[in-house]
Amino acid sequence: MSSETDIDNESQITLTRKIGANVSDVFSAWTDPALIEQWQVDEAEFEPVKGGEYRYVTYAEEDEEADHEVTGEILDYVEDEKLVMSWVHRDAESDEELIFVLDISFRALDDDNTEITLVERGLPHTDPQTRIFSMEAWSSALEQLAEVMEEVLD
Repeated sequence: MSSETDIDNESQITLTRKIGANVSDVFSAWTDPALIEQWQVDEAEFEPVKGGEYRYVTYAEEDEEADHEVTGEILDYVEDEKLVMSWVHRDAESDEELIFVLDISFRALDDDNTEITLVERGLPHTDPQTRIFSMEAWSSALEQLAEVMEEVLD
């Protein structure tokens, strides 16, 4: 599995990752709440249509103050090809909303391999550390996805 990071500009991050699974299975991992809960969040609601809504919750660890909740709308949905989502997170400390767009493209390399290109756009990173944190978080999420897909297929 390969991973590639492209630093486009201050408000966009692009990651490309090869996943050892069929494109339909990888797409389902992004759109089926039961599968989303295996690799990304603790609780997921997802309406898999253009214009649908979603809600993701990650429960706080003991040393954290609050659960992490993300909501948004499905801006584009093309089965096994493309998923575009608005991503809205309210920061509990500052009460600010962080809003950006997540654009994920899926490309079958063959029957058993898929290339994902994930683009986070529209979030101005205030400093290099927040940009690095965001890149590492998405890279880690894609790594978890790859591991779950390998386990499902074994």
